[in-house]
Amino acid sequence: MSPHDLDAILLTLKLAAVTTAILLLLGSPLAWWLANTRCRIKPALEAVVALPLVLPPTVIGFYLLLAFAPSSALGQFWLATTGDSLAFSFSALVIGSVLYSLPFVVQPLQASFEQLPKSLLEAAATMGASLKDQFFSIIMPLSKRSFITAASLGFAHTVGEFGVVLMIGGNIPGETQVLSIALYDKVENLQYTEAHWLAGGLVVFSLLLLATIYRFNRPAAIGSIKGVSH
Repeated sequence: MSPHDLDAILLTLKLAAVTTAILLLLGSPLAWWLANTRCRIKPALEAVVALPLVLPPTVIGFYLLLAFAPSSALGQFWLATTGDSLAFSFSALVIGSVLYSLPFVVQPLQASFEQLPKSLLEAAATMGASLKDQFFSIIMPLSKRSFITAASLGFAHTVGEFGVVLMIGGNIPGETQVLSIALYDKVENLQYTEAHWLAGGLVVFSLLLLATIYRFNRPAAIGSIKGVSH
């Protein structure tokens, strides 16, 4: 592997780790709210969360690129705050990855939260347990498998992203060139031997991760994840 390939692998792992951490922090309360709310706008919010499952990645990337442009309000705010352009930066990759991988974290957690016995939470509340205590003492232990599944799927989906990251990050080695873009670059330049190594590594990684998830969730069904597809 060339130094550029190693940089792409490390950048991809960094992006996937940061994205997964943010998704767990933001997706957990969102999934809990969706699992318990009776608000009329719940179906609309569920549709928004699930939109990346059916919308072409280039469509999401296109509108994010417009939002990140220096002429946009967000782009101007980012430039004034950080001194750097948001478009074609690692920060743009993180934001785009969080939005694009959101359903892969929220949906497994929401499905798990909906199956929690409400009597346990009600009993804990009557004994004076705060929502924070309930979350760490009851919700997380009972939903451990779903948290691991959500984190694994969010991480793996981020590793495999292409259309979104290409649109908002471009192909800058060492800065925005992730593994999927490096693979595309190899194929475009007819470097098939190097492309085989990168593609084969992604296949092995994906198979091992999915096999681990299935084995860990047995006898629990991973099929409780709704609509997970690329």
